[in-house]
Amino acid sequence: MEKNVQNNGCLWTKNFIIINVINLLIFFSFQMLLPTLPIYVKKLGGTNSVIGLVTGIFVVSSVIIRPISGLLLDKLGRKKVFLVGLIILILSVFSYSWLPFISIILIIRFIHGFGWGAVSTASSTIASDNIPKERFGEGMGYFSLTSSLAMAIAPVIGLSLISKYSFNVLFYVSTILAVLGFITTFKLKYKKIENKEHSKIRGSLYEESSIYPSIIIFFVTVTYGALTSFLPLYAAEKGIQNIGMFFTVYAAALFISRPLFGKVIDKLGFDYTIIPGLICIVVAMGLLSKSSNMCMFLITAFIYGIGFGATQSSLQTMSMAGVPSERLGAANATFLTAFDCGIGLGSIILGLVSSNVGYSEMYLWAAASAVIAFILYFIIGRKGKLQIQE
Repeated sequence: MEKNVQNNGCLWTKNFIIINVINLLIFFSFQMLLPTLPIYVKKLGGTNSVIGLVTGIFVVSSVIIRPISGLLLDKLGRKKVFLVGLIILILSVFSYSWLPFISIILIIRFIHGFGWGAVSTASSTIASDNIPKERFGEGMGYFSLTSSLAMAIAPVIGLSLISKYSFNVLFYVSTILAVLGFITTFKLKYKKIENKEHSKIRGSLYEESSIYPSIIIFFVTVTYGALTSFLPLYAAEKGIQNIGMFFTVYAAALFISRPLFGKVIDKLGFDYTIIPGLICIVVAMGLLSKSSNMCMFLITAFIYGIGFGATQSSLQTMSMAGVPSERLGAANATFLTAFDCGIGLGSIILGLVSSNVGYSEMYLWAAASAVIAFILYFIIGRKGKLQIQE
């Protein structure tokens, strides 16, 4: 049953804590697969282009479902979309262990994207419902920490599981985590969708006021797609085997930057987080293209983590600034659709680039995408102080 959510200015309510726990579990399940699925596909005989397609096709289905999920979140309520998405997610992850064929994995990956798109859109929207407006930037920063913590630990554990045990063990552990997230959802109280809110929603899949920050995040996440799809393979080419440390340092930097910059947004505005964040991402991609030892990789990971943490959480907060509460689902869907498109198209295009010019030069191409994001921020993206509507 859905109920009215009240926080009365308090950030750390029981509901906010529960949605953070759920988000940690589902992101942990998800992040374990990001650096390991490319290796799995490579083991099955896939080329770099096929590896890019595995990531890309996942994003295509996420992009298809996100705007639909956003509309349904605002019309039907948060609970139904969240639970259905989790069921699809659980079944998809479990299926990887039973069907070790590239053609079948592509189909499962496509279905998996539907579940992930619905779940991640719903969880962000539920978190938004539970954050007081005067602490919105800070609250979204803390909520993002759950994904940061997953990024710090899950890739390392995922790589360790396939090294010490097998890919099947990896898929079973990932499934169990998603199931635990599903069970925890029954402790949540959901925002009640009033009839008057139905009348305001006329089938619009996207939130117009969220489009500009979404365009910028698209170019930012092209760089993230290059990391998640090809970094383990790039590191192996350089003779570095324990690249899981890269993700740990990267996530530690996210852990530092997200709550810090969230408070900066609330007090000073977006320029003080997005501009330095984008500069860090450009620098990191340039350094990555020249990295040849673990020390350089880890320096790059820290700089990229600071930049991505500042930029992603700031742009997501911007995408919800001034959006009425009954359109938060659509706003999250708009932003996360662009987020996924950047990862997916980046993986596909840069996979083709790497096949022709190698990984090092490919990361220079990724740096160019971050430069475009920087330019676009000054043209279309700048906003003043944070304002959130009731």
